[in-house]
Amino acid sequence: MRIISGDYRGKKILEPKDIKTRPLKDLTKESIFNIIYHSNKFNIELKNSNILDLFSGVGSFGIECLSRGVNHVTFVENYKNVLLILKKNLLSLKNIRNYEIIEDDIINNDFFLQLNLKYDLIFLDPPYKNKSLPNLLTRICLNKILNKNGVIVIHRHRNEQDLLPGNYRIIEEKTYGISKIIFLSFLN
Repeated sequence: MRIISGDYRGKKILEPKDIKTRPLKDLTKESIFNIIYHSNKFNIELKNSNILDLFSGVGSFGIECLSRGVNHVTFVENYKNVLLILKKNLLSLKNIRNYEIIEDDIINNDFFLQLNLKYDLIFLDPPYKNKSLPNLLTRICLNKILNKNGVIVIHRHRNEQDLLPGNYRIIEEKTYGISKIIFLSFLN
């Protein structure tokens, strides 16, 4: 897996050796950024954005954002075996300091209270079998951590049918192999 664009283009990202972590494929990641840059359905200016990378894993999405010059990335991960790799990947970027790592369980009901920023883009990449997505989306709304015109990008298995809370709308949905990418925003 590599960084596909920006200041660190081509840099290799370390991956875990266990089967519990499912890194985001480069083709899927590239497709997500193409939609972010070229969609006329929403407008995210990455350079000035705060990004929340939930279930970060090795950090490939958030690191790609850092490579593209975003304002700040908050990585959230609690799986100890992958946290070490996430930290190594971030340290290898040398001069990058506009990020933080939160080592906590996102499912914890108090989790969102510790966030100090409002985010323009939230990337949600829970394990495919995780069923907490509707609850997480409700808590994102209740805790007001997504900016009014912000976007949530969700990476799921293409066959997964999640019930979304009524205060969100699907902007776009794409399938890549076994992956499904869903772009959400608040209803206006």
